[in-house]
Amino acid sequence: MMTVFPPNSSSTGQQLYCPLLETMRNHSLNNNTHVNLVLVSVLGVVSGLGILENALVLWVLGFRLRRKTVAAVWVINLALSDFLATLTLPLFTHYLAVGHSWELGQVLCSAEASVFFLNMFVSAYLLAAISLDRCLLVAKPVWSQNHRTVASACKVCALGWLWAAVNTFPYYVFRRVTVKRDGRKLCYHNFAIYSSLIMLEQNCKVRQTATAVSKVLLAFILPVVIIALSYRHFAQQLRARRQRRASHQMGVMGNGKVDRSKSSRKLSTVSPSAGAERLSRSFNKMVASVITTFALCWAPYHLFCMLEVTAQYFPSDSSLVALVEVGLPLSTVFAFMNPVLNPIIYTFSCPHFCTRIRQSLGLLFEGLVEEAGPLVLTTSRRWKKDPISPTSPISLSSPTTPTLPRLFNFEKCPEEESGQNV
Repeated sequence: MMTVFPPNSSSTGQQLYCPLLETMRNHSLNNNTHVNLVLVSVLGVVSGLGILENALVLWVLGFRLRRKTVAAVWVINLALSDFLATLTLPLFTHYLAVGHSWELGQVLCSAEASVFFLNMFVSAYLLAAISLDRCLLVAKPVWSQNHRTVASACKVCALGWLWAAVNTFPYYVFRRVTVKRDGRKLCYHNFAIYSSLIMLEQNCKVRQTATAVSKVLLAFILPVVIIALSYRHFAQQLRARRQRRASHQMGVMGNGKVDRSKSSRKLSTVSPSAGAERLSRSFNKMVASVITTFALCWAPYHLFCMLEVTAQYFPSDSSLVALVEVGLPLSTVFAFMNPVLNPIIYTFSCPHFCTRIRQSLGLLFEGLVEEAGPLVLTTSRRWKKDPISPTSPISLSSPTTPTLPRLFNFEKCPEEESGQNV
């Protein structure tokens, strides 16, 4: 009868490890307790904040909008990806809290890594898609008017999730919990799985290089190039449009023989579409801020991924291996900051956000401490679930319990540009 060996064992029953992973198993980190305590404390607060932020964004955009727009579809999918990533941040925080040792088992190890890489690929794909969308909106307004719909945006997002899942699958397969010599455990990819002893070194190098290069190319360099080219063309189109508009206004002024004082008053008059253009610029600034945050948060991680590949070819260099073993978790912390910062950018990009949030929190706390507030209710009156209108005034002297305005009304953030639903 043929003997079946485990996927990461040789014919002799010996556990197989790639040279880099074997060096990590033998290496013992000198952890700074004070640094770890500060890092764990910060990550604990950040993880809770990130989960609440992204849950709030999903609730508002997913359930409180009266009218879905293409921009709302983009942001909902980004927020969903970020929400999943922030859900795994407490697991990573626990890994750091117990002294860089993974004590949560193989299932959570694979799940945490898969969600992390899924968020990485989905975020890169969606930001590139949003950049192309903004470019087409300006460069091809007629085509966008006919083809740019919420349904088409949903299909593009579904394709992005599928593409990200395919790219994430190898990391799910090769992620393993490995016990180190000092008793601590690593949640790290073991590319020696499904390999023979003869092909071990070659398979490790090929698999390590292929996954690292694919991460850097597909989840960072290629999206950044697409984003840069899209916004370069976007800026050129806007500049040309402004020049045509300015020349047209000058021609009208010349033909009408308008004096200088009247022309200055005419130029200062706000057109009906000025508000929409201003709100569209707010959305463009939001997208630019999200893209900048993405690049800054993920650049250190991809840099250490390339150092990881280099260490694969020089496993005897203990200083390089130690740098990778320490630097990868720290760069992962920076990467985890991206889904935490995105909701802050969404909300503060909305017009009059500070006024809305101040009014909302003021009404909330006033309702909690007033005599007829819900926490000290002395009558049989119930909290009325009146429909919320983002523009309706709220009277504090109303006999009924005041309703809370939305913290940020995304129907007014991604506004229309030239009749387009952004």
